[in-house]
Amino acid sequence: ARVLEIAKRLSLQAARGETVEEEGCERHREPLKVFCKDDEAFICVICRESRAHRSHTMLPVQDAVQEYKGQIQAQLQALKEERDKLLAFREAEMSRSW
Repeated sequence: ARVLEIAKRLSLQAARGETVEEEGCERHREPLKVFCKDDEAFICVICRESRAHRSHTMLPVQDAVQEYKGQIQAQLQALKEERDKLLAFREAEMSRSW
C-alpha cells in the first residue's frame, strides 16, 4: 500500500509537470534507497545499519518496486477475471428473468 501510494503521488506530480522530489529519511535526511521487507518501509542506508533493521530482509528500492508491481498486476488480473464472471452471471440471470 505504501509503495502504491508513493507511486501514485510521483505519477501525479510528473503528470502535472511538477518537479518530482525524491523522498528522504525524516530522521537522517538521506535518500530512501532500501526497502525493508519486514517493516514494509523505505529506509535510508543509515537506518539499514541500525539495530532496528540490521537483521531484516532488505531489497534495493527498484527491486522492491518491480516485485510489488508484479504482485499488484497479478491481483488486478484476478479481480478483472472475477468481475467478468460476475458480469456474465448477472447477464445470464437477467436474460433468464425476462
